[in-house]
Amino acid sequence: MTDAAQRPASDHPPAEHRTPEPILLGTAPRPTDGADLTARIRTALADELGGRAAGLDRTSIAAVLDGASVASADIDLTGVVVRTDGAANPAGAGTSWNPEIVRREPGTLHRLRVDAHPIVAVDLPVDVTAELEGLRFEWVEGADGRAGVLPVEPSGEHPVSGHARVAVDKAGLVATARGLLTVVLLQQGITLTGLEVDLVSEGPRSATLRVDAAIKKGIFLSARVQATASVSVDANMVLAVRDVQLASGNPLVAALLGTIRGRVEAATSCDIDLAEKLPDGVRLADVRLDVGEELVVTARLA
Repeated sequence: MTDAAQRPASDHPPAEHRTPEPILLGTAPRPTDGADLTARIRTALADELGGRAAGLDRTSIAAVLDGASVASADIDLTGVVVRTDGAANPAGAGTSWNPEIVRREPGTLHRLRVDAHPIVAVDLPVDVTAELEGLRFEWVEGADGRAGVLPVEPSGEHPVSGHARVAVDKAGLVATARGLLTVVLLQQGITLTGLEVDLVSEGPRSATLRVDAAIKKGIFLSARVQATASVSVDANMVLAVRDVQLASGNPLVAALLGTIRGRVEAATSCDIDLAEKLPDGVRLADVRLDVGEELVVTARLA
């Protein structure tokens, strides 16, 4: 019996999972060879991201069909830049497809691999490697004459296995956090004049976060604010945030921090069971956090 199976029941309510929606892959009938499926995946990806991504023309996609199943699908998103500035999508891009389904055919995606070395999101380069095996789906045809795939949620009888690695440059992550925090504080009339963030690894699944921010409001108030916290994931895949401390050398700011300390403690006192949030057929076997010049998160599914 695994550690996850041995641990006591959580106090959290059962996780709610969204019902999968069909993914449109062009006109019926479904693709019958890898070249056709590859072209349809490329079109679906462009429709979904719409005007929010640049560099999709450089995406490498290769799919191999095996009857009604897909032997492999490899998607390389290296060089793609995803914007989050509210850029409008072309008409119809990224819209849901909810047809009256008139035909179904079961299949399995035996191996899906996604690479991005890197993909850029919110101006931050992110290096991604992910591989999943045993993804079930259904080919579906709608009364509107179009075809697609409907993902089937994994189950205990049909689990999914695989692994993933996500890495970001630590300095780049701090710069991105500074930009986002600057915008948020400006909405409150506060100017961020300095920010230092340090994340120190304390082992394979834990780290200490230290933040030192300099803020200014109007011409009279300027102060430094310090925050520290420890983050860990235990052997049962439970994420915990502990020892959150907020402080400032400015008495007025320190008093303001005191008024929100209770809310911060309440928000961080509830642990997050990472395994519990997943469907029954997705078993999180390990999570690792490595901090150096890069922040690297790796995960393995049983």
